[in-house]
Amino acid sequence: MQVLTVRNVHGALPVGLRYLMVYGKERESRNGPVLVAPEPVTTVFQKPLERVMLHPERDDNPFFHFIESLWMLAGRNDIATLTPYVKRMADFSDDGVTQHGAYGHRWRKHFGFDQLGHIITALKDNPEDRRNVLQMWDATVDLGRDGRDLPCNTQIYFTRTDAGALDMTVCCRSNDIIWGAYGANAVHMSVLQEYVAGGIGCDVGTYYQMSNNYHAYRKTFDPLHALLVLDGKVGESQPYTHPDFKSYPLMRTPVDQWQQDLAMFLDEGMVLGLRDPFFRQVAQPIVSAHTAYRQLEGASRFSTAFEILSQCKAGDWRIACERWIQRRKDNWLNPPAPPTPPAASEEPSTINFNTININTPDAKTFKQTQREIQEQSKAAITRAAGKDK
Repeated sequence: MQVLTVRNVHGALPVGLRYLMVYGKERESRNGPVLVAPEPVTTVFQKPLERVMLHPERDDNPFFHFIESLWMLAGRNDIATLTPYVKRMADFSDDGVTQHGAYGHRWRKHFGFDQLGHIITALKDNPEDRRNVLQMWDATVDLGRDGRDLPCNTQIYFTRTDAGALDMTVCCRSNDIIWGAYGANAVHMSVLQEYVAGGIGCDVGTYYQMSNNYHAYRKTFDPLHALLVLDGKVGESQPYTHPDFKSYPLMRTPVDQWQQDLAMFLDEGMVLGLRDPFFRQVAQPIVSAHTAYRQLEGASRFSTAFEILSQCKAGDWRIACERWIQRRKDNWLNPPAPPTPPAASEEPSTINFNTININTPDAKTFKQTQREIQEQSKAAITRAAGKDK
């Protein structure tokens, strides 16, 4: 078992890329060549509330990560709520309407009762209880199933520390570190941890992510590793050290009231009567800004989105959303030139992340020997481990 201890997801991604470059074994898969760690990997997030990544090279969609986290806590499995944020959601559904393995639905409805409510009550009544396992994998409908959507994260353990904080261990059978572990999962699961801690009335502790199969596909790994790691960004300054890049509490009202607000917010959007300030000060500006960006045209789609986002009180989400919009504005103002067609003997060297083209470095960079890259990677991992704590 390999353990990677990091401050947050922003620090985790380049460290994970380095680790796979050094130790990963290339295999073939149904999605093409993939680098797989030789053993299970546990990532220890020391500050899980620092859940927003700011690497422009990754260009993750903060709007989608944000709304999907709330969709999960509501126990939903419909794709209609998420489609405005990712048009291809139907590609991950067997029937075009629902997701078979939707985590939130498994948490709250699939097994016939609300697991989260039970766990919150149990750990509030008995902080020493070690039997609180949140189940997502259902062998009766998942084992042997041939479908597009099966739960990758299978169960979660919740425990209280000696100081009373809530630790969480997430078990994942197969984890793509770019799109999963250090992408959507770092947001969804840390929001879940904060929600359960808020329901109990305790602090958030440490988040442990155990990935049985820890991997990245070469078609996304190679360009991102070249841009984010070979350019020396392992261990660079953390955005959460900046005074404006701050998180905002998820829950300030009793959990039952918060849950009612969540249902009202997802069903009706911009409404009066939401009691928890999280929905008024954070959720409504984020969703409204994305709606403006999606529905308006020309320069007004950007200016209106920026104006709405200025009202968001969560500095981390606000800045991440602003930068995501800005990258698309830059792309709109200065469309990238069409890539030069490769020669017959060459492979394309461009990958598309959410419509933003990221080009690999020149051929000289890629002609470094594997030994040279590994030596650089080992040194960078060592430096990052010291800087990221």
